[in-house]
Amino acid sequence: MQKNSMLRIALAQINSVVGDLQGNFEKIDRHVQAAKASGCHLVAFPELTITGYPPEDLVLRQQFLQDQKEVLYDIVAQIEGIICIVGFVDIDKNRRYNSAAVLQNRTIKAVYHKIHLPNYSVFDEERYFEAGKTPMLFSLNGVKIGLSICEDIWIPDSVIETQVFDGGAEMILNISASPYSIHKSQERLTLMQSRAKKTHSVVAYVNLIGGQDELVFDGQSLIIGPHGNIRHAGIAFEEELIIHDIDVDIVRQSRNDPSFIQNKSSFKAVFPVCQRVTLDDETTPTDPAISTSIKIATLSFEEEIYKALLLGLHDYVHKNNFSQAVFGLSGGIDSALVATLAADALGPENVYGITMPSQYSSQGSVDDSIQLAQNCAINLKTFPIKDVFLQYLELFQETFAEREADVTEENLQARIRGNIVMALSNKFGWLALATGNKSEVSVGYCTIYGDMVGGFAPLKDVTKTMVYRLANYRNYRAGYDLIPQEIIDKAPSAELRPDQKDQDSLPPYDELDELLELYVEKRMSIVDIIAHGYKPETVQKIARLVDFNEYKRRQAAPGIKITPLAFGKDRRMPITCRYQER
Repeated sequence: MQKNSMLRIALAQINSVVGDLQGNFEKIDRHVQAAKASGCHLVAFPELTITGYPPEDLVLRQQFLQDQKEVLYDIVAQIEGIICIVGFVDIDKNRRYNSAAVLQNRTIKAVYHKIHLPNYSVFDEERYFEAGKTPMLFSLNGVKIGLSICEDIWIPDSVIETQVFDGGAEMILNISASPYSIHKSQERLTLMQSRAKKTHSVVAYVNLIGGQDELVFDGQSLIIGPHGNIRHAGIAFEEELIIHDIDVDIVRQSRNDPSFIQNKSSFKAVFPVCQRVTLDDETTPTDPAISTSIKIATLSFEEEIYKALLLGLHDYVHKNNFSQAVFGLSGGIDSALVATLAADALGPENVYGITMPSQYSSQGSVDDSIQLAQNCAINLKTFPIKDVFLQYLELFQETFAEREADVTEENLQARIRGNIVMALSNKFGWLALATGNKSEVSVGYCTIYGDMVGGFAPLKDVTKTMVYRLANYRNYRAGYDLIPQEIIDKAPSAELRPDQKDQDSLPPYDELDELLELYVEKRMSIVDIIAHGYKPETVQKIARLVDFNEYKRRQAAPGIKITPLAFGKDRRMPITCRYQER
């Protein structure tokens, strides 16, 4: 029976913390009360809201599962006068399920088990969960709503179509924890629009925000109309309670369209049955309707990436109970970008840049470091390493007597600097940041236990060419050369020997980054890359360097994932491996 076509829903785009059960409960409760105060019929939270996402091997611990279930009961006790959809881990006959609970009147009215478990890229859900078997829809005030979890909406001709074409769902509600990568938001938008248009349904999609280890969740929750029109787009990388009035009559009218009739008649049943739940009626709000105007904030390419890095760095520091950070400030572009990121994310007063000049450091690099620190208003400390380095040379003089100076002496300098940064980290409790970028880490142009040391690597998935783009973006946003132009313009150099330049050992970074994208991210063969017009000897050299340096990357600090294929979370190669492409 169709009683009312209007629903007021709230999508709580929140930043939960893995394992912080009490903190997550308090945040959920605040948003429930805010949604209730706004007259909402329903409030939905992201995937695995109570545990945080991804909980990984925490879900293999029975005490953790018991504790998060107790928090669910605490939430249930607070739910009255509103429907709440919240993610948790359900246990049934010793099997774990990625689940969503439907709560009303201090009761668990229904539990939905996620059907499609992603097991690719950063996802490893088949390790932890059993797949659900039955799509679910619930009726509220005569409106049928299909509930799904993240991956369920990505799989065509399955859960969503079953809910609509077999079950009559008029709104699709998807709770998600979809991590950020470049172009992902557009991919999601296109997907939600296609689902809405095919099923002539309203699609309400709520996504997590926040940093969790290497992952960043960007929010950008969506409400899409039955014709694919954007009704609301959530803010990127910020918490938000989206409140929206949905007129389901628009859906019902649109289903007279021949395309819907054709899509429904051609759909072949995938599941034998749908779980159907009828909820108690909720009072229709008497206050004025919430504006249904479209809300979209478009970010530039560089701004989106910079915000992702900011959120990832901020949350890694604070969620791991640090408040201040330290790193080596070399006068180069990488440490300059880390300085601006850290100052923006943590506050400049909480950031310590350490200059450690040697006899090979140019005066320009020293001056640039000082100028950058002043521009960013961060703390600056100087520890010259020349005398310490000479002591090391004297220590090894007899042992190295018959050997020419080589990369060993260069790496000694990097490791002295790494020791200084880590000593300051230990003494003062500052989180040490590694400043290397993806291009260098890919080919091993970095020193293990030297410039690679640190607790977190903000630029780990950022190529060198993107580092320059982000530096120029930050200067544009500042309205002046926050990062001195001299740093941007000068040729990259490790300054570990006289007149050293990165290009002495590597192709130009624009070419290197192109090759790395083809070999690492697109997994192209050496033969296919050469066919794109690159020199065979260059391609073979870069591929060999990438493969050989897996042992370094395995020991590197975690860093923020921004590309579709990042080292560590995505690309998992054996260290001991004799296979080589030819």
